Amino acid sequence: MKKKPIPIGRPSVLRHANAHRILNLLRECGSCSRADLVRASGLSAPTVTNVVKDLLSEDLVEPLGEGESSGGRPPDMIRFKAERGCLLAVEITAQNISLLLTDLNGSELDLLKIHLQNRKTTPDAVCSYIGEELKTLLRKHRRTREQLLLVVVGVPAITNVDEGSVLSISTLEGWRSVPLRAMLSKVTNCLVIVENDMNLAALGEKYCGAAQAEKDFVFMHIGTNVGAGIFLGGRIHHGSHWSAGEIAYLRLPSTSRRLPTIHEFGELETVLTSSGILKSWHDDGGKSSPSTRKMDAVGILNLAQAGDAKAEKIVRQRAEVVADIIVNLSLVLNPGLILLGGEVGSHPVLIDFVRKQLEGNEFAVPKVSPSSPGNRAVLSGAIALALDAVPGVVLPQPTI
Repeated sequence: MKKKPIPIGRPSVLRHANAHRILNLLRECGSCSRADLVRASGLSAPTVTNVVKDLLSEDLVEPLGEGESSGGRPPDMIRFKAERGCLLAVEITAQNISLLLTDLNGSELDLLKIHLQNRKTTPDAVCSYIGEELKTLLRKHRRTREQLLLVVVGVPAITNVDEGSVLSISTLEGWRSVPLRAMLSKVTNCLVIVENDMNLAALGEKYCGAAQAEKDFVFMHIGTNVGAGIFLGGRIHHGSHWSAGEIAYLRLPSTSRRLPTIHEFGELETVLTSSGILKSWHDDGGKSSPSTRKMDAVGILNLAQAGDAKAEKIVRQRAEVVADIIVNLSLVLNPGLILLGGEVGSHPVLIDFVRKQLEGNEFAVPKVSPSSPGNRAVLSGAIALALDAVPGVVLPQPTI
C-alpha cells in the first residue's frame, strides 16, 4: 500500500495554522500590537507580520493607529473585527425554539423565543420558523445573509454530528432520522452544526460556567427530561454511536424492567423528571390538601426543603437514584466534578440529599455542585462551539 504524504510541513498548512493562532489571540485580547502577538504566540516577527497582512486582506482585522509608547517607537495597534460577521445559536425543545444572535466575539446581539404550543412541530415546520425569525433578526441588526457565518443547533436527541442528522425526538412530530443540517443549510445559506443539547450545555458550563477549571466532568440535567453531557480530556465525549450521556436509559435495579428502545422515553424519565415527581405526589395523597392541589415539582422540592414529610420522602427517593447514577458514572469515567442542572437537578434540597447519600462513597469521589444559574447553558455552549469553528470558516483553506 502506497503511503500518502502528511502535509504538516507544507507552507500553506503552516500559514493557515499560524493565521488560526493569531486570529484567536486577537479575539481574546481585543486589540494589541504586532509585538504583543509575537510575544503571546511565540512566532517570529516576520511570520506575524505576514499573517496580519493576510488577515487585513480578508477584512478580519483593522488598524487602529499608534498606541502608547513605552519608551521607543509607538506600536501600531490592530484589532479583530467582530462585527464582520455574526453567529446564531439555536435550542430546540418540545415547548420552544430559542435563538441567540451574536457577533464574532460571542457578544449578544439579540435573543428571542418561538413558542410551539398549538403549532406544527415537524422538521419542515421547525426549520421554517427558524428561517423566518432569522430574516427578522438580520434585518433588525442590519446584517446581510452573507455575514451569517455559522449556525449551531442543540436538539434533545441523539445526533450524528458528522452527518448533522437527528436520530429521534419523541416529543416532536415526525422527528425520525432527520437530516437537520442539510435542511437548515438551505434555510440559512451557511455552515450548520447539529449537536445534542446536553453536550452543548456541558460545553456552556466549560466556556463560561461552573466547569471552567475542569477537564473531566459530567453535566446532568434533571427537569422535564433527563440527560447528561460528558467532558473527558477537555472535550465532549460522544461515544462510538453518539449516545454517550443518554442516562435516561440507564438500567438500575430499583427501576429497570426492560431493555431500552430508542424511540421511547427512558425509564428513568418516568421517575426523576418533574412529571414523575408530581405523579408520586398525587399518588401519595398530596392532592388531598387544598393548599397544595396545584403544586408543581419545584413547589414539592420547596416543601421538602421546609421539612414536609411527604415531600421529603419523594425527594429522598429521587436522591437515592441520582446518587446511584453518580456512583456508576464516577466508577466508569472518574470525573472530578458532577454538575446537576435543570429545575429538579439544581434544586438545593435534592443536591443536599444526594451529597448525604454519597458520604460513604470511597471510590472515584467527585465533587457534586449545582450548574450555573440561568437556563442558557445550551445557547452558551452553541456559541462557544461556533467561536471555536470561526477561524476555519473565515480563513482561506490551505492547498494540499
